Amino acid sequence: MARERLLVALSGGVDSSVAALLLQRQGHEPVCAYMKNWINEENVLGDCPWQQDITDARAVADRLGLEFRVVNLMQDYRRLVVEYLLDGYQRGLTPNPDVMCNSRVKFGVFAAYARAEGFTGVATGHYAQRRPGGAWDTEPGTPAPATRSAPPSSARGACQLWEGADPNKDQSYFLALLSPAQLSEACFPVGHLHKPELRRLAAEAGLPTAAKKDSQGICFIGEVKMGDFLRAYVPEHPGPIVRATDGAVLGEHRGLHYYTLGQRRGIRIPSNTDHQAYVVVGKRAADHALLVAFDSPAAPGLWTDSCRVHSLSFLGEPLTTPCQIEARVRYRDPRVPIRFIPANDGTAGIEFARPQRALASGQILALYAGPQLLGGAVFI
Repeated sequence: MARERLLVALSGGVDSSVAALLLQRQGHEPVCAYMKNWINEENVLGDCPWQQDITDARAVADRLGLEFRVVNLMQDYRRLVVEYLLDGYQRGLTPNPDVMCNSRVKFGVFAAYARAEGFTGVATGHYAQRRPGGAWDTEPGTPAPATRSAPPSSARGACQLWEGADPNKDQSYFLALLSPAQLSEACFPVGHLHKPELRRLAAEAGLPTAAKKDSQGICFIGEVKMGDFLRAYVPEHPGPIVRATDGAVLGEHRGLHYYTLGQRRGIRIPSNTDHQAYVVVGKRAADHALLVAFDSPAAPGLWTDSCRVHSLSFLGEPLTTPCQIEARVRYRDPRVPIRFIPANDGTAGIEFARPQRALASGQILALYAGPQLLGGAVFI
């Protein structure tokens, strides 16, 4: 294996710590860098432990005897991720900051910094696997998916991205909007590991992050609850809570940006009906109404077997003809068979093999051919 000089995005967590460890053991020349993307200087409610993360990242680099840098990307992050997030919620969409942070910041401006500094690529702690181009049997012993016997033409490229080996930690969904050029410079050293094995390696190497709890907050902002974040930056605009089935006004909400399609908790409207609970089924911009209905297959707008997507992005050749592939509508959801029908205007129709619940405008749809990530799109 050729020795490469790689910039490791060291977040202060155990995953990226082991990524640096493995690259060093493989004979590469890793340099560790913490991306300073956000500072809680505006008193957003919640814990934003960037200082502790920098301390932990530096301690890992010191333990491995590696160079450590802090790369200030706060202005880029605010412009490319935070403004996208706030604008989306103000327009009634359901944006995904983690996906945009990867495509625009980590493998965007951070990768550009790495190139300018003479690095051959960027390594991260993502649970995903970059593989050479080829058919399904690129890796010996990997079974072909039952849904098809061969990948579409776009699956045969110079580089492929596959799900992580640990199904409980796979993060390929968050990489759905990467470009082929970005993938060519990306390195995912821990994608073949399961989490318990990764923590064991970290502990055996004496890494100070070996037992550190995984972050569950907004991408690179920390343990800040989304509601608290939105409350600090998006003005509240109250409106009626309307029952979608008959138009009855049930109450008032503080702002549509606090709710997303399919949400049950936080509506604060009693159903007064045994074994029934209200769920958000839509938003009406004209009068800022939050539409709710009882959570059931008959709830208007809650379930769908087809939709349209825009902002198509592919890791190989674009899919230009109708085909049968798979998709993941949310990070934790399983892949579902779909019929992909591209149009000439940059959009595509999606027909699901089984109805899907609560598909909100602005969400990310990840496209797959079995375990191989083909690309992604955004729900209209």
